[in-house]
Amino acid sequence: MAPGEPAADLLRRSGIQVTAQRLAVLRAVATQPHSTADDVAEAVHHEIGAISRQSVYDSLGMLADRGLIRRIQPARSPARYEDRVGDNHHHLICRACGCMVDVDCAVGYTPCLTAADNSGYEIDEAEVIYWGRCPRCLAEAPKSSAL
Repeated sequence: MAPGEPAADLLRRSGIQVTAQRLAVLRAVATQPHSTADDVAEAVHHEIGAISRQSVYDSLGMLADRGLIRRIQPARSPARYEDRVGDNHHHLICRACGCMVDVDCAVGYTPCLTAADNSGYEIDEAEVIYWGRCPRCLAEAPKSSAL
């Protein structure tokens, strides 16, 4: 969602019927980037009351298909959703707590983002997920003693 652009205008501009459920889903994703569908469903339920989980899943799928939100599918993890679309950024995920943050795309020479064999494809985007441990989990990890 463009900064300052009302969610209803974004939906209308994209040819999507404006409903309270879709508006609440968009707001939930904008407020809590990298949320799972269950996280979004809980936020929407707190905002507007009764809504089926299927309605949330349907809204997320439709909004992602239209390019209004981005679906991220890390390995061994449920899909996550964000409203940062239209740029080529990547993600860093903590192996311990699952925290996910955005990482801007590398600039300059990036051999890991260049396919060794493009098989004739014109590559215009790379999706990269970095895995590691976040600063909080590193600080909380027991210190190993030197032998």
